[in-house]
Amino acid sequence: MNTLEAIAQRRSIRRFKPDPIPDELVTQILHAAIQAPSAKNRQPWRFVVVRGERRTEMVHVMREGIVRLEGLGIQTGSARGTARVMEQAPVTVFVFNACGEHAPDTAPEEDKDDVTDVQSIGAAIQNMTLAAQDLGLGSLWICDVLYAYDGLCAWLGQTCQLIAAVALGYADERPPARPRKPLAEVVEWR
Repeated sequence: MNTLEAIAQRRSIRRFKPDPIPDELVTQILHAAIQAPSAKNRQPWRFVVVRGERRTEMVHVMREGIVRLEGLGIQTGSARGTARVMEQAPVTVFVFNACGEHAPDTAPEEDKDDVTDVQSIGAAIQNMTLAAQDLGLGSLWICDVLYAYDGLCAWLGQTCQLIAAVALGYADERPPARPRKPLAEVVEWR
């Protein structure tokens, strides 16, 4: 599969088969992640892979965070559905900014390194989703982990900035392509 085919065929998967993923495939995906470009070659990404029985604990921590925020009257959007996806997926990879020390929503606006590190990590995550597609796996880029930020960081033993997670597994659905805005609406030529 070439890159443009992988981009066109990649979908956000929210239903996974229970089949385990061989460690070699996860390693290939992580290797693709670290090939991403990064600002000043800082390579700020760090990954924590959760699989097997540890998934039950992970989902429990995620749900505790959601319940805590809802108890404070904070809307958590699709987070409960995301927790179900994380429960199904055989592997969840948490993605951290090793150079960041605070939750993303408290980042100072003027911190250029923080912004470029997060952009670099976004490229690494995109590489992961495309590599998964190429290897016959489904993936879901998850930002809802931020609803359980403190609990997940503590459970994972991480003090650096949690950016997102990526669920991986064999897809148990084939969603159609989501509509995209036409280029004329999002591109300005000068």
